[in-house]
Amino acid sequence: MFYFITWNKNKFIEVQSVIQDIQQLDIDLPELQEIDAHKIIQAKLLEARKHYEGAFIVEDTSLYLDCLNGLPWPLIKWFLQKMWNEWLFEIAKRFDNYGATAKTLIWYGDNKWDIKFFEGILEWKIIKPEVESDFGRSPIFCPNWYNCSYAEISIEQKNTMSMRWQALNKLKDFLDNKK
Repeated sequence: MFYFITWNKNKFIEVQSVIQDIQQLDIDLPELQEIDAHKIIQAKLLEARKHYEGAFIVEDTSLYLDCLNGLPWPLIKWFLQKMWNEWLFEIAKRFDNYGATAKTLIWYGDNKWDIKFFEGILEWKIIKPEVESDFGRSPIFCPNWYNCSYAEISIEQKNTMSMRWQALNKLKDFLDNKK
């Protein structure tokens, strides 16, 4: 058994759909202000070690908007605290560039400090928000091969194609091979 350190219940539900033998440690880890996602996730891992000694994972997701040359990068958490979905759509619309990439990094650390890193990437287009959601930017994100937002897709379907799901499956393969 090991833990996913997060305060976000929606992220935990997604993680648990891939890795059933995991528990949540409800800790909102401080997030380093940095444009290198690897440094952010590494700082989270070191901070998490102050709270828990066993095996666990930490996660960070970045958003790269084509219309802003990749901004806000891993700073998405801070960027979105002041920015509503409608505003992100309007920015993309003004530049006439709706492309975006989302990347999730998951770091797994065990009791021996054996640390592994797993990444998932998904290409998006920003669309006009038509529905409400309690899960972040889901109303404006549409996978490039879809014609509706993440908020309009069932959780089960979303959890089989997200960037977090990709990274989690790489972690699951690693854990299965480790046994």
